[in-house]
Amino acid sequence: MSVGFDGLGAAYFDGDSPEPQEVSLHVAAGILQIGLDDGMILRWPVEEVRRLPDLADRNTVILRRTTDPLARLHVRDQSLLKHLPQLTRRAPPKGRGRLAAWAIAAVAAVGVQIFVLVPLLADNLAGFIPPEGERALGEATFGQIREALDETGLNPLNICEGAEGVAALETLVQRLGGDNDLRQEISLSVLDHDMVNAFALPGGFVVLFRGLIEAADGPDELAAVLAHEIGHVVSSDPTRHALRSAGSIGILGLVFGDFAGGAAVLFLTERLISAQYSQAAETGADAFAHRALAEAGINPGALGDMFATFREKHGDADAVTAHFLSHPALDKRITAARDAVETGAEYTPSMSAADWAAVQNICK
Repeated sequence: MSVGFDGLGAAYFDGDSPEPQEVSLHVAAGILQIGLDDGMILRWPVEEVRRLPDLADRNTVILRRTTDPLARLHVRDQSLLKHLPQLTRRAPPKGRGRLAAWAIAAVAAVGVQIFVLVPLLADNLAGFIPPEGERALGEATFGQIREALDETGLNPLNICEGAEGVAALETLVQRLGGDNDLRQEISLSVLDHDMVNAFALPGGFVVLFRGLIEAADGPDELAAVLAHEIGHVVSSDPTRHALRSAGSIGILGLVFGDFAGGAAVLFLTERLISAQYSQAAETGADAFAHRALAEAGINPGALGDMFATFREKHGDADAVTAHFLSHPALDKRITAARDAVETGAEYTPSMSAADWAAVQNICK
């Protein structure tokens, strides 16, 4: 279809000069052709033509092209409009493709920092932090965790201090530590919370929850958990994890504007409680637990029994026990623990019945 609109009083403003140019208009093959006085022809695809409101003169139609922010075409014959199908459609944002490319690049850059650069830096820095620095970090983090887990919001979560139970656990820590050259002295605490969990913090802090003690099927399973967490302390896994989390949170705080750090503290607390270490770190902590239990005369298969107990009670994906049921595959971890049991070896319980009862009542 070809339609001409010569002599209809159309005027073109190029955006550079205030003087209008009289033009002839022609629509052909989906193109609005604008003929200028000097013989030049401008070609506007009809799908790119939009109508602007003209409050001064309602008899004039003002048109623009979506790709040209300045040029305007003024026409008086509105019969032209029926050949322009996209007059009222919103124009697509200019440079949308470039904007999308920059957005993808920005997300990729943040991802590289969080998942590559921060872990590398954290792993290297962990070996240079002095023991007293790790201790201070662990103490501060432990205090934050106690405050975050208190449901009243008024006081830090209680530490269980039943004297006989504390003494039994301290004896167990000494038994599991054996002759190992521990970089940090182990400080064990039990928090009065029904969470089925345990974790290690920088500086040698190991935290058990009352819920874990209640869920354990005997003292040897609790000893296995404790040996596993001591293994993380020996390898400085909590320090690396804390540095990684803090670095990642710092970057995300800049991205999302959390400069005060309130959300960062809560997120760091959650990350440390539900620490998901790497496969190598988990395998190393398991291996340490096998050795420590065996050297203490405790059946190393208890670690596998503990995994099996938690899986039976809570399932593989339960969030509460995700710390223990993380990769590598749980079946392999159970098998590895039971393979560590030496044929013919004589093992003794990790504690007496009286001591186990005291530990079970440590929070009462």
